Amino acid sequence: MSQLRQINKAIRSTVALWVLTALLYPLFMLLSGQIAFSFQANGSLLTNSQGTVVGSALIGQPFRSDRYFWSRPSSIDYSTKPEVATTGTSGASNLAPSNPELLKRIQGEVTRLKQANIQPTADLVYASGSGLDPHISPEAAQAQAQRVATSRRIDPNQIQKLINENTDGRFLGIFGEPGVNVLKLNLALDVLQSNL
Repeated sequence: MSQLRQINKAIRSTVALWVLTALLYPLFMLLSGQIAFSFQANGSLLTNSQGTVVGSALIGQPFRSDRYFWSRPSSIDYSTKPEVATTGTSGASNLAPSNPELLKRIQGEVTRLKQANIQPTADLVYASGSGLDPHISPEAAQAQAQRVATSRRIDPNQIQKLINENTDGRFLGIFGEPGVNVLKLNLALDVLQSNL
């Protein structure tokens, strides 16, 4: 009889742990995430002035118009390719510094920036490790400010104010570097333009 009692005890323990770890804990995490961190738990989605979702604050997007700030290059084109967008792939190109294909891409970026009268900065020339980084440095944003101001016929001081407002500081004041979220900055730019 003691062996049946041990088996019964083992089954009850297994069921109790299963309910706790497979049902209650995930449900608690889901509810606490939705209540305390709803924006982050739902993908950090950003909307335009019409309320349409235009992207995530966590994933970069390509911008090529002179009316917008340009983001850093991406080895995966920020998942705009249909075959990549469906898989959610991220990652670097894995090309060695001596690879002619990488050198050609970098030289092309430098040429494009110089033709737009923008001083090339590292984050405007090199892709991030994930290929999805939504931030550029404040220096890279300031290098583009005159081009955007001229294209939109806006006072450069207003552009500088937008850059300052959309610059994220260091995490906890000490970790990482300040960065400008390009999608947020471009959305703020559209709002500013519509209010003028």
